[in-house]
Amino acid sequence: ISEELQRAQEEWEAVEEIQSGLGGPSAGAAPLISFNEALQYFQTADLSECRKKVQATVRRQGLAALVHFLFGPPRLQPQLQGERELALAMAQCGLDDNERVHMRILQTIYKKLMRSRFGCPRYGAHWEELGFQGADPGTDLRGTGMLGLMQMLYFVMDSQMLPLAHEIFRLSQHETQASAVTLVPLQNFPFCLMSVNITRIVIQALREECLSRECNRRQQVIAVLNDLYAAAFLQLYRVWKWQHKTVADSGFLLKELEFSTKKKPKQLLKSLEAYVNGNPAADGLQQLSPLSASLSSSQAGEEINFMGVCDLQVELEGEARLI
Repeated sequence: ISEELQRAQEEWEAVEEIQSGLGGPSAGAAPLISFNEALQYFQTADLSECRKKVQATVRRQGLAALVHFLFGPPRLQPQLQGERELALAMAQCGLDDNERVHMRILQTIYKKLMRSRFGCPRYGAHWEELGFQGADPGTDLRGTGMLGLMQMLYFVMDSQMLPLAHEIFRLSQHETQASAVTLVPLQNFPFCLMSVNITRIVIQALREECLSRECNRRQQVIAVLNDLYAAAFLQLYRVWKWQHKTVADSGFLLKELEFSTKKKPKQLLKSLEAYVNGNPAADGLQQLSPLSASLSSSQAGEEINFMGVCDLQVELEGEARLI
């Protein structure tokens, strides 16, 4: 009986897939792809054109270069430079409709966030439900390329990270709750757009060599980038939820997150480790820096529009800029 029920269920799911109207370029029937499988694809793909655009580290001149040489973080060890270049090459690689792996990554993110067995069309308003700005997710990946999608993929396909991803996505879908006395502030935000902004911050931290010490210690680069991405998202989630932040606060919060990611990556990673291990202390908020406190008080009541992709202004030394 169980075998018959299983066959019947598979047949019914196949009928549902056909009736869902997801034919053509939707790639809805494509199987989920793991992060490791996607990474193996990029390790063997021809990214020569993307690699030409890579600037592995920021350029510093004059006094800034001297200060960085004398007092800056250690350099990335030679055996890890290839992995760093791969990560930065992925950040230069655009979303390609003709690459099956690219489409599987996109569909996997949709299915896991929406808790759906079915995929969706390549273009459409459904991507705005996930927090992209429009009908084509590819237009939101400027500055992060496929690395932006790869970090989302890691977030939803890692068994330890998926519950956190769902929690953050649920908060991003927050709806106004009215009562007879109060009106709860609307805490929704564009999840995928926020994710891309965090990836951009992580990329810049890598290029400024803020992560070299941790990468050297673990003898990994991409894994460190993924953990820091998740740790930064966790930090943002805690502040956003428990301090009742809204989209109007996003610009300030991303600047604070940028500071923490570059100056306190080890602290962020320890916080993520405590969260994953179920440490009760992990539910507490990290203390905001004195700069944050002063900015927060001075900007109280001031409207700040949520920044779009590439609106994040990064103050760097010398000629350093985002990729």
